[in-house]
Amino acid sequence: MTQKSYIIAGPTASGKSNFAHRLAHAINGVIINCDSVQIYRGIENISASPFAGRDVTDELDGVPYRLFSILPLESQISVSEYLELARAEYNAAVSGGRPVIFVGGTGYYINALINGMSPMPDVSDENRTRARQMVSDDLGAARALLPPEFTATDPQRVSRALEVFLQTGRHLIEFQNLPRTGAVAPMARRVLINPDTDILRTRIAIRIPQMLSGGALGEAQSVIDSGWDERRAIGAAQLCAYIRGDKTYDECIADWINKTNQYAKRQRTWFRTQFSPDIIINRTGDDADTDAVISD
Repeated sequence: MTQKSYIIAGPTASGKSNFAHRLAHAINGVIINCDSVQIYRGIENISASPFAGRDVTDELDGVPYRLFSILPLESQISVSEYLELARAEYNAAVSGGRPVIFVGGTGYYINALINGMSPMPDVSDENRTRARQMVSDDLGAARALLPPEFTATDPQRVSRALEVFLQTGRHLIEFQNLPRTGAVAPMARRVLINPDTDILRTRIAIRIPQMLSGGALGEAQSVIDSGWDERRAIGAAQLCAYIRGDKTYDECIADWINKTNQYAKRQRTWFRTQFSPDIIINRTGDDADTDAVISD
């Protein structure tokens, strides 16, 4: 029997987007994004979006795509806000009788889809703005206000933890330890696309020049113009440093490749320890793998 939902996950450059697209064609599915960078508009090349080099539409080659390039760079989105958007798109697809395919490599989005979230306090606009400013002024000092167990370094996640602390005087981890509710796809069939490290390194080295030729440098200038935190996307940080004259072009490319490989390693660790796949595909995935996922 065809599964009503799938989660196609894997490290960056693993081929998960192409695999999800192939699967969607095979089962008449709807693809929903679960990548925290591809949700932003205007950085499709930097984020390696399926819409890189294409006009952003609701469909790609006849497959419906949801939650890609929907937010301007000036905005921010929390995990809970993402979860509600994903729930709405999931419900719409299922109501229309179509299977859902979530695709992405953002662990905390995937975790929320499967397990839901603990209840979180409302935060005032004042404390949200104050937290963002503190993180922008000195990320290290902002993290020092949080408990040692909070290990995230991403500015958006630090800002979220800090705004909860400013609002309640309690740490985010206390709320995260409360029972979770609101999972969108707890029974989704979980597929991990996980090629060997050498394959990933080769694909990353090939992909970055393609991203540049597609317009990534212009996207980085838009990141600077918008004030979006360039540290939130590998590639954006390096290109912005090049534009400002802080790195040479060759240093930019070398650092981009290096940071992407490091990120892929962290993702592989997360998938090994935090994700329980039903199917593991140790290559980029082909038609036979698609058939196996459908028939399994």
